[in-house]
Amino acid sequence: MFQDKIKSLFSSSIQAVVSRISDFAVHPEKDFTRRKKFPADILLAFLISEGSSSTKIELLDFFDMDIDKPSDSAFNQQRAKLKPEALESVFRKFNESVDPLHGQTEYRFLATDGSTATFFSRPKFSPAEYFVEPGHSAKGSYSIHINAFYDLDRHTYTDAIFQPVHQKDEFRAFCEVVDRYPVSDGTKNVYFGDRGYCSYSNMAHVIENQQYFLFRTKDIHSKGLVRGFDFPEEESFDIDVDVALVRSHSSKIKIEGNCRRFVDKATSFDFIEYGSKDTYCLAFRIVRFSISDENCECIVTNLLRNDFPPERIQRLYFSRWGIETLFCKLKYTVGLSNFHAYKPEYVKQEIWARMIAYNLTETIVNHAVIEKGETKHEYKINFSSAVQSAGLSSVRQRKKDQSM
Repeated sequence: MFQDKIKSLFSSSIQAVVSRISDFAVHPEKDFTRRKKFPADILLAFLISEGSSSTKIELLDFFDMDIDKPSDSAFNQQRAKLKPEALESVFRKFNESVDPLHGQTEYRFLATDGSTATFFSRPKFSPAEYFVEPGHSAKGSYSIHINAFYDLDRHTYTDAIFQPVHQKDEFRAFCEVVDRYPVSDGTKNVYFGDRGYCSYSNMAHVIENQQYFLFRTKDIHSKGLVRGFDFPEEESFDIDVDVALVRSHSSKIKIEGNCRRFVDKATSFDFIEYGSKDTYCLAFRIVRFSISDENCECIVTNLLRNDFPPERIQRLYFSRWGIETLFCKLKYTVGLSNFHAYKPEYVKQEIWARMIAYNLTETIVNHAVIEKGETKHEYKINFSSAVQSAGLSSVRQRKKDQSM
């Protein structure tokens, strides 16, 4: 069965990390060197299977009400030995292992967005850059910002970067992820972003990696990125523009045939130092279309017009909103809104674990074959039910197999 194959790939992903667990141990010379009730493989499986109940209840569920189950203290001692990068590695290895199952496509559409996860802690556990406000008790409110990338066709996470709330930088996170994936296997990545991601630096990073972007931007009548161009009189249009970026006011910089844009010191741009007399040229499309009698949307993209006419650009843009429901599923269905830890490193463990559980479930759901009876509508698997019956049960099954 396909479901068994996915579970096997998941188990292999855990085993690949366990085989070099010293790389992910806080103290590699001694951590995970002895077999205990909570060895590395069981610890990883438990973290990924955790729901939103208390740790004590989750342990009882995971170990089938066994009175000899590890204690809460034993779990906390073991997780303290594990770096969050262990869960991140499982996440990446599982994604790589299931990637061939989807088949190769010419374009891969990746939407990015950010969301804040709040947890309770104390100053002795969490640095000040995570602190938000005092809580209702001795505990305080702390937050971590999740920069996530999401495949719009496969409905799975592809990457993420976590930042303390006071060091939130979505531009930097976007560029870092884009730089990880230069063109290699022939598949072209198309990065989607809302207004908060529309910047010359983000556009340049995508172009430098021979990929594509599709960003929503402020409309032509506002003081945004597309101000000052020679626009047609029509309300809807699709035009090509060229921009020459400069970071100096020197009169020695000659710009011919391009629209000059000055990038000030406060604005990030990685390809010209501030004060330099160098220039950087960008070419892209501005696509504007009506969404109501009174409102228009404006899109900037470097997608080729022959393959992506305005009508397709419009459809693609609206498909981006799938990432909004993704965060709801992640927080409230998979359980990300309830953390079992005070320390940021443990919270990162749980975020990666929830993302793995989400991808595992979605992969099984997306490939499930449902027999259609004599009904008017096609059947669709309920994701909430699948989290328990298809996704998380597979990690618990792994624990049982290990104990046999």
